[in-house]
Amino acid sequence: MGDVVRTWLFRLLFAIGSLIVVLVIPFVALFGPRAMIPYAHGWARYHTFIARWVMGVRAHFEGAALPPGPVLFAAKHEAMFETLELPYRLGGPAVVIKRELSQIPIWGWAARIYGALPVDREASAKALRQLMADAATFKAAGRSVIVFPEGTRMPHGEHPPLRSGFAGLYRALGYPVVPIALDSGRRWPRKGHAHSGPIRVLIGEAIPPGLPRREAEERVHAAINALND
Repeated sequence: MGDVVRTWLFRLLFAIGSLIVVLVIPFVALFGPRAMIPYAHGWARYHTFIARWVMGVRAHFEGAALPPGPVLFAAKHEAMFETLELPYRLGGPAVVIKRELSQIPIWGWAARIYGALPVDREASAKALRQLMADAATFKAAGRSVIVFPEGTRMPHGEHPPLRSGFAGLYRALGYPVVPIALDSGRRWPRKGHAHSGPIRVLIGEAIPPGLPRREAEERVHAAINALND
């Protein structure tokens, strides 16, 4: 089966499965985050299954062990793959998402119940204050948070600067940062069809809280781009 056929078959199966997931969400939502988190992870497992058996794409995790307690995960973003794979594989951290996603009917509502921190791309002062307030709620609950600090999907090999929201989260949460590098864009480019093969996910050494902003950003930026040279 060629990559083009695999890609379209995957898209069809994922669309059908996602439609079913969305239709059931209102019933799951009645039971709050305790039900929504495992339900969302079931959707992620379905995505992982068809990515593996239809597309021939699977993630291989390697690198450092995770530190104990809540952390701020800072991950590279090259494909939709990691937006589902990482929260599921990392134990259900709250997720920083684009505000536009939080406004999608039903899905956005479910994302907030799961634990989403919507952020405005314009990074206005008001938007950043709201992000900090949302982060404080999850900190009080002792929950980890995952952010894609470059802000959007990037083709493999590109490494733009970090968005300003990362520094605010780092300061507000006071968590160690676990950087995550990956090369999903090699297998799953933003445009065109996907290619079978492994995706590397490299867990970096934890970066301690309380560092000066510039040092923290430089260390995170280098670590999440470790597979982009």
